[in-house]
Amino acid sequence: MRIMSAEEAVASVDDGHTIFVHGGAATPTALLAALAARAPELTGVTTVGLHLEGPCPHLEPAIAGHVRHRALFIGPNARDAVNEGRADYVPIFLSDIPQLFRRGILPLDAAFINVSPPDAHGFCSLGTSIDATLAAVRNARTVTAQINKAMPRTLGDSFVHVDEIDFAVETTQAPHDHPVGAISEVERQIGAHVAELVPDGATLQLGIGAIPAAVGEALRDKRDLGIHTELFTDTVVDLVESGALTGAAKEINRGKIVSAFVMGTQRLYQFIDNNPMVEMRPVDYTNDTAVIRRFRRMVAVNSAIEVDLSGQVVADSIGRRLYSGVGGQMDFIRGAALAEEGRAIIALPSTAAGGTTSRIAANLQEGAGVVTTRAHVRTVVTEWGVAELFGRSMAERARALIAIAHPDFRDELRLAARRLHLEQ
Repeated sequence: MRIMSAEEAVASVDDGHTIFVHGGAATPTALLAALAARAPELTGVTTVGLHLEGPCPHLEPAIAGHVRHRALFIGPNARDAVNEGRADYVPIFLSDIPQLFRRGILPLDAAFINVSPPDAHGFCSLGTSIDATLAAVRNARTVTAQINKAMPRTLGDSFVHVDEIDFAVETTQAPHDHPVGAISEVERQIGAHVAELVPDGATLQLGIGAIPAAVGEALRDKRDLGIHTELFTDTVVDLVESGALTGAAKEINRGKIVSAFVMGTQRLYQFIDNNPMVEMRPVDYTNDTAVIRRFRRMVAVNSAIEVDLSGQVVADSIGRRLYSGVGGQMDFIRGAALAEEGRAIIALPSTAAGGTTSRIAANLQEGAGVVTTRAHVRTVVTEWGVAELFGRSMAERARALIAIAHPDFRDELRLAARRLHLEQ
């Protein structure tokens, strides 16, 4: 491992190179800034990554033609670039991403990562984001690391030895903050409905955003909850501190909070630092349906942009406008459905655009992408209640979903259901 400046480190990038970029709260800002500064002298460089946080100058319009991003999940930083045609989107299950690197389907010339300083044995931790990064490190031709004094040292399958690092840049970059905003009354009602479906001793998958935070609030009186998830936030810290989350009833990884990455505030990053309760694992473990289904009372809670009257779930686009990604929704929906007493939940507000549009729709918007099929969907929750779809006919599904749509749109949806021969 050679210590150098960020400018010296990116000098190894050549025309046509493909570079994996560590994502989430661990996005290596110093390396991306140096790459963007050098971009005018490069052509045909591709960056590959999941959700990125913080400044991402390599995604600016001025960089187009020099560096092109390939998004395996679209975060806010990449949204405009993808929809304007300056970047590419790859729809893929989160659990499948490591295979891209291991099988050479997406060969990597380099990996830009952000790690904790080496311990006495020479091991650096990938900190807040393990996800597909470990696979990228092990399959890239060169590895360039920010050796970051502010990166929490997380435990589990999260370590990279200094011998695996070719170039290193010393930084003190706090993991990027991603606080949850204020929780609305609608979101609290959704959280309360979801919490009623969660038994004591359940193992949970909760994502990021106001609805998972509202679910967490409503779960604080539960007992012996566990976490097996791709992502967790400050909500999990709240559940640990309330005494609701112990992991004592988990069938595997008992007593452990298992996750592939975390995003939240500095409070969360302090909680995970050297915490034996937190076990970080790659996404091909956390999101493996064969692992997920082993939790008898697995409860997966995922969000949606739109659900049609048959139960099709749109989660990565608003019409044709690409918004996020396939991510791990299908991994957990299917894994939870296969668990002995599992619950696969899609939770969403009943309206969008200030109450002017129903998210329960007779027909999906033109160009909208179905992430979770109607055959996979089991339970849908809005602030108006719970719709159970498993084993239901198309007409029964339509009636159940209309019942949890906003009252302002129910008559319109019933008329549409009749036109579609879904209601008499």
